Amino acid sequence: MLTRVVDALRPVPGLTALVLGGSRGRGTAGPASDYDIGLYYEPDAPIDLVALQAAIAPLVDAPSSTVTRIGEWGPWINGGGWLTIAGTEVDLLYRDLGRVREVIAEARQGRFSMNYQPGHPHGFCSVIWMGEVATCRPLLDPFGRIAELKGETWPFPEALRDALIARFGWEVGFAIENAGLAARRAEQTHIAGCAYRALCCVAQVLFALNGRYLINEKGAVAEAATYPITIEGLANTQAEIWRDIGNADHESALRRLHGLSDALRAIVERAGAKV
Repeated sequence: MLTRVVDALRPVPGLTALVLGGSRGRGTAGPASDYDIGLYYEPDAPIDLVALQAAIAPLVDAPSSTVTRIGEWGPWINGGGWLTIAGTEVDLLYRDLGRVREVIAEARQGRFSMNYQPGHPHGFCSVIWMGEVATCRPLLDPFGRIAELKGETWPFPEALRDALIARFGWEVGFAIENAGLAARRAEQTHIAGCAYRALCCVAQVLFALNGRYLINEKGAVAEAATYPITIEGLANTQAEIWRDIGNADHESALRRLHGLSDALRAIVERAGAKV
């Protein structure tokens, strides 16, 4: 299927590189995982979307399948297509190489941004673009643009590690304190939202401590629980927190969240970093 996609998209004007991303690119996919395919283009010569639409038409199961305009899904997930090819879900995702280069250069200096983006309750961290390059599998890279950028992503930059730990380590405690305020008023939705923020921030810190790029908040806590540097019992504690919140046992949920925060702080201190 990938060979068919590459062969079909290869002639599309403006397509600079094509990569396999997500869990498929990282080699962690399960049988039901979809295929995330990144379409990289230079900002002064963007993808010819008419040609792209014509190229996918013979591949897709549904004749009505379309690709979006550039920027239609927002500034960070800036367009693509949700397709089904031979019964398999395939997501096309546009990526502006100019902006990707800027993000990587900034991240190497320890600078990044968190941005609102539909589909990302935790927020879209700009470092995701760097992580996508680091972990993807190039399918088409005739000019070596992805290979060149990959060289900028490893080893994991120490300045970025420290910045991620400082930013998200602080937010773990802040989110939990906000959950405590909401618990006094039994505001279930706000408590759940703060708990989600806290858990995602825990994952961000653990990924950084292990020199890993967090490119998708879905499943991030469970993945972080498998790393060499992690919190003992993290996966079980996460499940217990959600069970407590579902049962409106806010006191127990907060106690477990505070326990995770304390454990994380101890790990960070042992690693010689600061929260």
